[in-house]
Amino acid sequence: MPILVIIAITVTAFFTAFLSGVFGMAGGLVLMGVLTSLMPLGQAMVTHGVLQITANSWRAFLLRPHIQWSIIGYFLMGAAGAIFLLFFISVHPSKTSVYLTLGVLPLIVWVPRDWVHLDTRRAGHAVLCGFLASGFSVAAGISSTVMDIFFVRSTLTRHEIVATKAIGQIIGHVVKVIYWSWAVMTALGSEAFPPLWLFALALPLSFAGTWGGKQVLGRFTDAGFIKTVRILVTLIGVFFIIRGLALLMPA
Repeated sequence: MPILVIIAITVTAFFTAFLSGVFGMAGGLVLMGVLTSLMPLGQAMVTHGVLQITANSWRAFLLRPHIQWSIIGYFLMGAAGAIFLLFFISVHPSKTSVYLTLGVLPLIVWVPRDWVHLDTRRAGHAVLCGFLASGFSVAAGISSTVMDIFFVRSTLTRHEIVATKAIGQIIGHVVKVIYWSWAVMTALGSEAFPPLWLFALALPLSFAGTWGGKQVLGRFTDAGFIKTVRILVTLIGVFFIIRGLALLMPA
């Protein structure tokens, strides 16, 4: 693996962990975009999943008093439904479809509340959140933007949102890593997996970025947090839409 690719992945792992440490999302979006531009899609999915499981686990530990476990229980029910469905269907997205999905999903946070009022505090909505988040984690590599549709409209505090989403994202990424590891093994064999030393370099930086993000999170107000999340994910979404459309253009 070229040294410039290694540097790009490790630096991105730190920056995106910091971003997610502050907002509970956005970092995974950016990381997925970088990895898919540097690696084959299957390899990128596995690498992204491992890095995100690590970062989210550390974030959940740092914010453990704020985790809403009742929501996670319902979320798991939905995730189980997605896992069951994956036994019967095969997901083979292209890089173009991944980019376009990464671009469109964040924009859903601007849908008027009167049109779609999803609140993760409601049991049925939390189950749906788990199902959709796990499904999109496999199909597009990310779950945080799907979860935002349910979380940014709730009455949870910013710390509760980030902490609870961290557990939900761990679940989604575990599903993704298992699914794509099997797909990569079946198609290319174990040599197609990312080298272990890459994780040895990137994971400590991911821990450091997550810790730094937590320090910044405390400086936001709840209202300022929600407003900043919406603006940030919109900018990232527009970038990925442009990237996806560029891939559709003839060379």
